[in-house]
Amino acid sequence: MKYLCYVLFIVPALWAGETYRVVIAESDLSKPAWKAVADELVSKHDGEILSFGSDPVEVLGDLKKAHPRYTCFVAPYETVTRTFVSKIHQLTREIDEDPYTDTIWGVLTGFDAANALAIASTREPLTVRKVGSGTEFAMDMVEEGAWYDELVMGKMVMKKPGGDPKVSQVDQDTTRPLVDLLNTYKSDLFITSGHATERNWQIGYRYKNGYFISRSGTLIGRDMQGREHLVDSPNPKVYLPIGNCLMSHIKGADSMALAWMNSAGVRQMVGYTVETWFGYGGWGLLDYFLEQPGRYTMAEANHVNHLALLHKLATQPSRGLRYDRDVVVLYGDPAWEARMADRPKAWEQSLDYDDGLWIFNVTPGRAAETFEVINNNGAQRGGRPIVHLFPHRLIDIEIVDDNGLNPTITDDFILVPLPGEYSSEKEYKVTFTARSVMNL
Repeated sequence: MKYLCYVLFIVPALWAGETYRVVIAESDLSKPAWKAVADELVSKHDGEILSFGSDPVEVLGDLKKAHPRYTCFVAPYETVTRTFVSKIHQLTREIDEDPYTDTIWGVLTGFDAANALAIASTREPLTVRKVGSGTEFAMDMVEEGAWYDELVMGKMVMKKPGGDPKVSQVDQDTTRPLVDLLNTYKSDLFITSGHATERNWQIGYRYKNGYFISRSGTLIGRDMQGREHLVDSPNPKVYLPIGNCLMSHIKGADSMALAWMNSAGVRQMVGYTVETWFGYGGWGLLDYFLEQPGRYTMAEANHVNHLALLHKLATQPSRGLRYDRDVVVLYGDPAWEARMADRPKAWEQSLDYDDGLWIFNVTPGRAAETFEVINNNGAQRGGRPIVHLFPHRLIDIEIVDDNGLNPTITDDFILVPLPGEYSSEKEYKVTFTARSVMNL
């Protein structure tokens, strides 16, 4: 029996319970086109369908029983309201007793069922190598990319593979070049910030520039002369409108989110369903996804950023954190893997099991700069806790030695507040005991 326990701990394990659940309204499941979307996800992830009558909360009992690693809520866009998103946030925190979100979730919708099925059918993992952006990002964390400054007129920065970022002076109107980053350059990740509504994105924040608009599922760049440049960019990509108001609020067929998914090849996007204000729920995606390249999938990065928000809300409550708590959504299949190309990170982190003990190690990689802000563009940047998702659920957790790191450990993750100062004398390690939940 001792030998069997040893094997369970050291061999990569599945998440306790079935790993994937598709949640869909009975009325949508009765429509062949939307049933096909749900069936595709079930086939792709060996999952199961949970249906409800009038409210997703009806499946809570089944979710508690299964405790799935991933949950995908499938719905036509007309159903995906701000209230719908808020309800899912609340529902997914109720699967077990702790106050944290208990499943990595997303909402799979689209301009129509065919668009949703195209998203659901995408199986090839995406490695993000090319990044295009309408705002600054940390160039040293990506293989190649280009960004146009929303704050400084005519400023553009480009990095080619193996090279250093180079600053260029360009025309004031960057509408067509930004469309080209999608159509011709074929960005794997696109990032935007600045003023936006459900119907448009204002490219310049502090100066006059063009717009991106949406028309019946098509994304269009409209330059300062009124000329329109259609976005036709079918290569699968991910999109982070992290600093935009309302980009993920779906309000009719002309909504921007639908156009990004339908004509820009977006397979996952994370954004606000309300006006941005505080910024923690959005800008943190850069901290976890882009600035820790290769560590998390985009869905995992969204998940751990939300865990970080909930932890901070519990320990340092503020009106801003409450505002952000239930208003950011990931659209797409949460188990589809989109990950930054692996690059050196500020620290490495690992979880090991040895002689009855779980050991979480953080290995600094930038000496005194290890825990400093990497890039400060945006709101609420830096200071995010270190989060590690467990490969399977753990129970009966007892901390043996935390080296003063003050961790939070639940059944599915460990969270360590970011150390305030680096010390070469300090051991960044947490040791604890726990039992694995293995009920497959």
